[in-house]
Amino acid sequence: MLKTCRLTLWKLKNNHYQLKLHATTTRFVTSKANENSNQNTNTDEKLKDFENIPVEHIRNFSIIAHVDHGKSTLADRLLELTGAISRNSGSQVLDSLQVEKERGITVKAQTVSIFHTYKNVKYLLNLIDTPGHVDFSNEVSRSLAACDGVILLVDACHGVQAQTVANYHLAKTRNLAVVPVLNKIDIKHSNPERVCKDLKNLFDIDTDRVLKVSAKLGTGVPAVLDRVIEVIPPPKVDRNSAFRALLFDSWFDRYRGALNLIYVLNGKLEVGQDIQSLNTKKVYPVRSISLLTPVENELSCVSAGQVGLIACNMRNSKESIIGDTIHLKNEKCDAVGSFKPQQPMVYAGIFPSDQSKHVALRVAIDKLILTDSGVTVKVDSSPALGQGWRLGFLGLLHMEVFCQRLEQEFGAEPIITAPSVTYRIILKNPKMIKQMGSDTMEISNAALFPEPINIKEYYEPLVKGTIITPNEFVGQIISLCVERRGVQESSINIDNDRMLMNYILPLSEIILDFNDLLKSLSSGYASFNYEDYGYHLTNLARLDIHLNGKPVEELCRIVHVTKAKDVGRDMTAKLKDMIPKQMVQIAIQACVGSKVLARETIKAYRKDVTAKLYGGDVTRRMKLLKQQSEGKKKMRQFANIRVPHETFINVLKR
Repeated sequence: MLKTCRLTLWKLKNNHYQLKLHATTTRFVTSKANENSNQNTNTDEKLKDFENIPVEHIRNFSIIAHVDHGKSTLADRLLELTGAISRNSGSQVLDSLQVEKERGITVKAQTVSIFHTYKNVKYLLNLIDTPGHVDFSNEVSRSLAACDGVILLVDACHGVQAQTVANYHLAKTRNLAVVPVLNKIDIKHSNPERVCKDLKNLFDIDTDRVLKVSAKLGTGVPAVLDRVIEVIPPPKVDRNSAFRALLFDSWFDRYRGALNLIYVLNGKLEVGQDIQSLNTKKVYPVRSISLLTPVENELSCVSAGQVGLIACNMRNSKESIIGDTIHLKNEKCDAVGSFKPQQPMVYAGIFPSDQSKHVALRVAIDKLILTDSGVTVKVDSSPALGQGWRLGFLGLLHMEVFCQRLEQEFGAEPIITAPSVTYRIILKNPKMIKQMGSDTMEISNAALFPEPINIKEYYEPLVKGTIITPNEFVGQIISLCVERRGVQESSINIDNDRMLMNYILPLSEIILDFNDLLKSLSSGYASFNYEDYGYHLTNLARLDIHLNGKPVEELCRIVHVTKAKDVGRDMTAKLKDMIPKQMVQIAIQACVGSKVLARETIKAYRKDVTAKLYGGDVTRRMKLLKQQSEGKKKMRQFANIRVPHETFINVLKR
């Protein structure tokens, strides 16, 4: 602090003067410098503690919950309590993506290392945040691969939801320790006693073990950290053996390439050492090692039981593979084998709005896939839309978020076709079997669908859906499931007010609007979650769209036989509104084989050829109309129907 103040008189325009007090500015800068100095000292102490901390004082855990049950808010309070962030850092600190802030959901699981003192002993806690929506269950799986326990967070108002059930069983299959926590106890309508009974009935969790907190106000949150240390075991690792680590997350940095988050299982890794991928066999020098607190802090080494961020020369998703095992160069190593990405369930075509932007879109997709191991890519092409890709996603929201991130983070302008699923076909034509090398064919693009005469059997993917709903909406939800070809497997009463139902449903029937309709019918109270149930025998057909008798390959679709007529009517009605009038009449037909299921007609432009007649015999009028009719008939034989590019885009895209 300055003891003297210096005033300076500044002459401004229009002969105005201004006094400036230099002492105030100097004092502010000095205090800021002191604050930064203190922060640097604290960081250095933490990094020293990190390198020397024993395995017994490490806890690796995740927070799992249904959507909007307060995971990100609880994570904020934990970071504030441990001093990782200041109290005015804002809400949902770990939700850093623009799409996460706009939608209010967690999309990309984040990792942060925090320190907590319990009974005068300093512990390192590696918190791995997880999404709650079913479409991002791949993020949950990869997070749990690096954990020894979880916090099971349940909303004290809404209680156990469908995704809560799925995430709990996911944790138990990995034999992870579970810390049950009830959130939002400060809300007027919360009912902790009822929710505790649900946890007891569904998961056999002792009600005395359940912690009751308010993540928003911070009530009861310190007890959560203590319980994590008490219940969750330290990692089972070996620091005296050769280095081995699990690569469980990655993202792209503009200047450093692919940054990889690793969980070290054995040994120790130092900057400058050469590491090797077990999958690709490629060797990379380690350029830097960092600790996320949640900002990056550089380290000299990382040891078994710890989580670290490494930068090397990996450049794309083909080199940085989620679930890969990393080891030192030329050393033998066994695969970790604790994480396998889930298989995509929904497929959609992605094309550039202009073929001149093809390369830019390809680069953007490649960089984004680095952060999302649940997406698969295959090269695709369309006569209407040009060269593009067929991408596989875990669900419809997953697809929407991926495309939104392409636009926001890379400035891309993709055209996304209507989503579809992959069907399995058993062939009976010997020539086709010989050509394919197998009698089984998997297909998601209707243009490649074989003729029915060559097909022996059709199979479609089914899912096992879990629906939790209040009792008053059960009838409407059963009707919805029956309409979508669902078969009820079981139903149990959770308590006096709610029911849990399991349905076997075709994936093609739920990927578009099933969840929206479910929420609408139940006033938002029902929740839905699904898991893969394999392929089962079905009856499919290829629905073709004909314009004046000529098939348009880009508009064909694979549908279930019972749904063909409804889909055909929707398609023809949509095309009638989108295709502009032309000089000839256009017949739009939806066909399965030679059978026409639906038809719409676009009338031709008609010139009034009798406009100049002002009298005379009626035969003159009839002669002119007959000539016009014959001319139209002749034109229809040779005319090409012009379908604008925008029409294909509007019909094909979702």
